[in-house]
Amino acid sequence: MKFTTKQIATLLDGDIEGNPDEEVSTLSKIEEGKKGSLSFLSNPKYNSYLYTTNASIVIINKDFLLEKEIDTTLIRVENAYESFSKLLAFYNEVKNDKVGVEQPSFVSTSAKIGTNGYLGAFSYIGENVVIGNNVKIYPNSYIGDNTVIGDNTIIFAGVKIYSETVIGKNCKIHSGVVIGSDGFGFAPDNDGEYTAIPQIGNVVLEDNVDIGAASTIDRATLGSTIIRKGVKLDNQIQIAHNVEIGKHTVIASQTGVAGSTKIGSHCMIGGQVGVAGHVKIGNNVKVLAQSGVTKNVKENQIISGTPAFKVLDYNRSSVHFKNLPKIVSKVNQLEIELRGNK
Repeated sequence: MKFTTKQIATLLDGDIEGNPDEEVSTLSKIEEGKKGSLSFLSNPKYNSYLYTTNASIVIINKDFLLEKEIDTTLIRVENAYESFSKLLAFYNEVKNDKVGVEQPSFVSTSAKIGTNGYLGAFSYIGENVVIGNNVKIYPNSYIGDNTVIGDNTIIFAGVKIYSETVIGKNCKIHSGVVIGSDGFGFAPDNDGEYTAIPQIGNVVLEDNVDIGAASTIDRATLGSTIIRKGVKLDNQIQIAHNVEIGKHTVIASQTGVAGSTKIGSHCMIGGQVGVAGHVKIGNNVKVLAQSGVTKNVKENQIISGTPAFKVLDYNRSSVHFKNLPKIVSKVNQLEIELRGNK
């Protein structure tokens, strides 16, 4: 699909310098720009590339001063970075704007599907499923019985959503995600064997939630595992049964959250963090990468380490960790001197 300078400038409320009829069909980095591509410049470190790029159109800030003549058509905007982000979102929307039902696929006769949706080939829609308007479900996806999916949600290829799951509006669920699988619940018997405890709850995702590729969210034993409004999960994250994550919290890749833990709103959790079960983390907490959270954390804390504690204390302690051999040597020397003075 091709777009002209004029169309892009209208979308971004920008001013054109150059050819208003210049056409582009792809996006590129400014240093890798080719004929027919569109790029942007916002970081001063890349200014030199504006004079060498082969991109047909470049988005720049209105206050940018050219040092020499260029052949590239420019679109001047208030904020080039924000405008390019807006353009990326528009491009993605256009690219993913598929409609209709591909075959082969299976849709239960009891399912209710809204208008202007897309169902990719080899997908399965179970009994009593309710799907809103403008929902996109890509190939090889499984939607279990009694699942509810809100308007404008996108489910990418190969997603598995178990029965009873509730998904809100404007969510994005990336490939390989599993939602609603059994929580890790087993009870030991007298013979030392483990018997599975039935997991009869569900998973609830509120509006505007993003789930990264290959992440897993387990259903509750009873009640619901709840991911609140605006939560963003990275790839390869494990959320266990009966966990609750507060609104607008973000969690980076390879983090694992054990069962029945409650995480507050507006938290930021780094990659490879481990959170123990039945822990409560307050609002606005930041957990640095590779930390281990084993006890409750009050709101507005920044924590690090394993077990994690306040980051300032951790940083002070790390200095001593590095100097432990010297400290031990000094202590030994003092002991020798004290013995000699007796």
